[in-house]
Amino acid sequence: MTERGAVKVVNGIGEMQALSNSLRSEGRTIAFVPTMGALHEGHLSLMREGKRHGDVLVASVFVNPAQFGRGEDFQSYTRDTEGDLRKMESAGADIAFFPHADEIYPPGYETYVEVTELEKPLCGRFRPGHFRGVATVVLKLFNIVKPHTALFGEKDYQQLQIIKKMVKDLNLEVRIIGMPIVREESGLAMSSRNAYLTSEEREKAACLSRALGRIKKRFDGGERDVPTLVKEGY
Repeated sequence: MTERGAVKVVNGIGEMQALSNSLRSEGRTIAFVPTMGALHEGHLSLMREGKRHGDVLVASVFVNPAQFGRGEDFQSYTRDTEGDLRKMESAGADIAFFPHADEIYPPGYETYVEVTELEKPLCGRFRPGHFRGVATVVLKLFNIVKPHTALFGEKDYQQLQIIKKMVKDLNLEVRIIGMPIVREESGLAMSSRNAYLTSEEREKAACLSRALGRIKKRFDGGERDVPTLVKEGY
């Protein structure tokens, strides 16, 4: 373990488990925000909220190979350890956990978690195996960090529901808190992958939130006719 300003930086699984066990034995509660790094305001809002739900805030960065499919962006996914550490410190993280892939998935690893029905539609339809990788790494991180509370953004809504279902089905003693989407001024949901978009693509993507906003306004006003609501989005 090393220290970076007010943040303790931990890499080893055994070291993180021992630290969590010690905190729990002292009666201290742990709030946890797992991320894949390339942190933005959406992640930081989770961390700031996490400070309200635990005596100690742990944030992790792990680019999880098990949730990337063939031809996806695992190799090119943004990695910025120093920048992420600065942002973690600014958001009030007490512990930054940066596990190594060869310790999370050592040679011979073959145990995975599937939430079979929830992972089939929507994103899961187009990314087979993605949510198996997500559920597996989140369960492993829960077993390592031992949080009382974990916070996830509603941007990845299907992921949030899968994690809630896993926690319920496996009787995990972790409270899951979903937090509202943080958006850019244009309405585009903040995402690490927005860096891949051209300015034209960003404008097109922002149209979606504006359309949904118009639909919501009509729905909140009492409109229930589906074709009318759909038309409002165009």
